[in-house]
Amino acid sequence: MDGMSLLTITVLAVFVGFEVVSKVSSTLHTPLMSGANAIHGIILVGAIIVAGQAADPWVLAVALLAVVLATANLVGGFVVTDRMLEMFRGRQRPASKVEPTGPGSPATVTKERQQ
Repeated sequence: MDGMSLLTITVLAVFVGFEVVSKVSSTLHTPLMSGANAIHGIILVGAIIVAGQAADPWVLAVALLAVVLATANLVGGFVVTDRMLEMFRGRQRPASKVEPTGPGSPATVTKERQQ
């Protein structure tokens, strides 16, 4: 394929990807991010394999760049997924300030030691 065909395919893939991702509801976003993280892990392994077998310095440079970018993408995906899961957990109630009383509670044990 010539360069113009590759550029056309890349631009069309970007537009289609943007349209598909923008239509996803927020409840489906976290499972899709988890699947994307798995794919990015496979891409990272592939980039490491290519970097390990590179004979040409240019191939090695591009492969190492791919390793760095895939790692950043993978870590960023996990961070975003973790933040999304925190949003779904909801807000935690603040702990009550009332001290428990009764046998064995910290307040009772402290009073017994003071006497």
